[in-house]
Amino acid sequence: MTYFGFLLRFVVVPILIFLVITWWDNKNNRQTNGFKNGRSVWMTILAHVLIAVVYTTPWDNYLVATGVWYYNPDLVTGIVIGYVPIEEYTFFVLETILAGLWWWFLARRIPEPQKEFTPSKNGRLISFGVLFAAWAFFTYQFFLGPREWTYLGITLFWALPAIFPQILFGADILWHHRRLVFIAIFVPGLYLSLMDIVALSETTWNIAKDQTLGINFFGILPLEEIVFFFITNVLVSFGMTLVLSRSGSQRFEDWKTNKFKGLP
Repeated sequence: MTYFGFLLRFVVVPILIFLVITWWDNKNNRQTNGFKNGRSVWMTILAHVLIAVVYTTPWDNYLVATGVWYYNPDLVTGIVIGYVPIEEYTFFVLETILAGLWWWFLARRIPEPQKEFTPSKNGRLISFGVLFAAWAFFTYQFFLGPREWTYLGITLFWALPAIFPQILFGADILWHHRRLVFIAIFVPGLYLSLMDIVALSETTWNIAKDQTLGINFFGILPLEEIVFFFITNVLVSFGMTLVLSRSGSQRFEDWKTNKFKGLP
């Protein structure tokens, strides 16, 4: 299976389905529950696409350059930017769009939490502290640990700093909308992980065994791949929730009014 063939079957087709659902929801003026709607959602998805391409490109180039990931030359076009085939950049864009549309689908169907939102600055700081400790551990493993920690170490070394500002700004908001956030992360993370088995079986891409921990699900799916798919959906789902929620918008406006001094 070619890489573009994989993308068409397993990413483009679901996107088209969700675009039809989104069109139908918009036609029927179906509102989100506690979130902004319409143009704001499209702009937020676009912003996440741009961030995904810019932020992921150096990380992905490093992985390919060092042989953590490698591709069957017969199953890619051969068009390369840096070290990475064009198909990989296409995947950045498509996965983000799929995650954003899935989030929007859920936001229109999951009821707004009945319990009133209670801000918790201490909760945000504690969450950040735990996350920072995890980042420090995986950073150590990437730079100084054994070779088999490379893929997992660099993935979390790269991804967790992008989650830091999300947690500091709105861990309490994310917890308030935890049902939406959990489903928005879990379903596409699981789906893409399972579809990855197909790509690995078809040798569309391969993972270096000496740079992974050797924990393989179904005998073929490395733990690191699952972490990658889940962490990327964490980034998108957290971002969509914080940017589009009423509580997130209000917190940003209060912060802006205070000239961005002392996050409320």
